[in-house]
Amino acid sequence: MKIICIGRNYANHAKELGNTIPTEPLFFLKPETAIQPKGHAFFIPDFSNEIHYEVELVIKIDKIGKNIEELFAHKYYSQIGLGIDFTARDIQEECKAKGLPWEKAKGFDGAAQISRSFINKSELDLNDISFLLEKNGEQVQIGNSKDMLFSFDKIISYISKFYTLKIGDLFFTGTPAGVGKVEKGDILKGFIGEKEMFKVVVK
Repeated sequence: MKIICIGRNYANHAKELGNTIPTEPLFFLKPETAIQPKGHAFFIPDFSNEIHYEVELVIKIDKIGKNIEELFAHKYYSQIGLGIDFTARDIQEECKAKGLPWEKAKGFDGAAQISRSFINKSELDLNDISFLLEKNGEQVQIGNSKDMLFSFDKIISYISKFYTLKIGDLFFTGTPAGVGKVEKGDILKGFIGEKEMFKVVVK
């Protein structure tokens, strides 16, 4: 099972970090061991002083495919969830400054929070999915799929040029503006529309 993450898929987030806006999907991988066990607290790792939250819509692949045409990409997924791409921002910036890969800033144990359940896409307008993240009861990130630079279908088609997609693969589809640092004691809640998708306690 692969966890494929799309970077800079919301222009406002790219701008807040001072990054250029991509002309094609930018992606990286997290290992399966990055998945945070459901119901468990998130423990800030001792190797970073700046762990950031990044809330993202997550799609789950339910059909094997390779070199998928964008026109048919919708046939390869049926469920939409929500997740947090936890990021060791200090380590990421250090690696970027040295021109090094930064998987260790994104792929550490527990770095992929995934919602308890998924929503069938037939219940949603894929071009207008509102989602948000609350930290300690305050809205810190608000996003909508209509603001994505690359749609779900475009992402699937593009990635399938390089990787065979398998049943159970997960796509983190990018985060909107508002990312920030977590502290011990924080409570993070993620919502699609008004439906609570996850609750995470930071320790």
